Amino acid sequence: MTPAELKTLFLFEALTDEQLDWLAAHGSERTFPAGATVFTEGDPAEIFVVLLSGTLALSRRVQQDDVETVRTDQRGVYMGATQAYLRNEPAAVRTYSASMRAISDCTFFVLPAEDFGTMIREWFPMAMHLLEGLFFGMRTNQALVGERQRLAALGSLTSGLMHELNNPAAATVRATAALRERVAGMRHKLGMLADGRIPSEQLRALTQLAEPIIEHAAKVPELTPMQASDREDELGDWMDEHGVTAGWDLAPLLASGGLDVDCLGEIARSVAPDLLDQALHWIGYALETEQLLTDIEDAGNRISSLVAAAKQYSQLDRASHQWIDVHDGLKSTLAMLAHKMGDGIRVVKDFDRTLPQIPAHPGELNQVWTNLVDNAVRAMNGSGTLTLRTSRDGDQVLVEVCDTGPGVPPELRQRVFEPFFTTKPVGEGTGLGLDISYRIVVNRHGGAIGLVSNPGDTRFQVRLPLSEPASN
Repeated sequence: MTPAELKTLFLFEALTDEQLDWLAAHGSERTFPAGATVFTEGDPAEIFVVLLSGTLALSRRVQQDDVETVRTDQRGVYMGATQAYLRNEPAAVRTYSASMRAISDCTFFVLPAEDFGTMIREWFPMAMHLLEGLFFGMRTNQALVGERQRLAALGSLTSGLMHELNNPAAATVRATAALRERVAGMRHKLGMLADGRIPSEQLRALTQLAEPIIEHAAKVPELTPMQASDREDELGDWMDEHGVTAGWDLAPLLASGGLDVDCLGEIARSVAPDLLDQALHWIGYALETEQLLTDIEDAGNRISSLVAAAKQYSQLDRASHQWIDVHDGLKSTLAMLAHKMGDGIRVVKDFDRTLPQIPAHPGELNQVWTNLVDNAVRAMNGSGTLTLRTSRDGDQVLVEVCDTGPGVPPELRQRVFEPFFTTKPVGEGTGLGLDISYRIVVNRHGGAIGLVSNPGDTRFQVRLPLSEPASN
């Protein structure tokens, strides 16, 4: 490239003619086809590059995933052997801090790393010291605050998940213990029936009668408290009249299983009068056993759904960037934060299921939904309606997180996305949640985030593009 062409790049526009001549003599122009890797994270840092044309993407390796950090088509952006030479590190540790890939055909001005280091140290000695101090200071502050923020978020989510998992797990333990007692009781009752030397046809009729009763119990509609009380009284009176022991204890089981007086009469006609007591208790045990098995199944399904929600939320088994259904992340976030809502907050999901998939970093978007939902729940102070709404807005997907809290005062609405600005009491917020959300939505996804607030109706609106942006 000529010195005149180099001067058109914002990075070199203030250099002297002599410095531009030096750059033109030591650098070169190089083209990479679409899809080519320009350099790889961890490899020796050998070149400093300035984008002349095309679109590129930078990515960092996180465990097994390549996390895209920058995608841009801005002419003049630079990367490569920068930080290592600014810090004057030994040659053995001068490596690329990220990988760069050409999204489209890209042309670069390329300067060898050693020449870049020489240029920086000799041309700008004071700036080197200033940049070094700024770099280390920002990195230290960001690491401390960011780590604290991540730990706080992780602790909150872990606590909530353990709370949610504890309920079905405890229910499983209780149901299993009760089931063990009931199975033992059924064996005992069956032994008593056998010791009574009842005819085989009566025992067969009793067991055949129990099966449709259990099947019917699984389908019977739930009674209102008043209906259940009346049914129990009717069954208890019938059993008292027929000499059934502990009828008051057996009546709730039979009533919940959908049995009525007519059904008890049919059972009485199927067995001998002296076996009615044991037969009804045996059927009661069978109904309670079936209910306990249902409770265990429900608790197991609840645990599985919570684990699935946590897996969806964390995105640990998926690529960092993919085409997603935005509703999956919203639902998993609600599951992860259910413990914070309590009984006083009503959740409304107004989803447009016709929306297409969008290109996104789902793990990062889940962080946005977490921040917005958590803020909405806190604003309502335990009572109100949380609404999650999705719709299409032109060539974007619109996600709204709405609450019925007191709203954000007009003088604060322009500041809510500022770093470290918070309206929460000291110790309850760092002021980074909405700033992080803003950077994820705007910088990482090429979208927009805004606030519309009135008393009783506060809405955070997130707009995400339907197509992949060329630059972020």
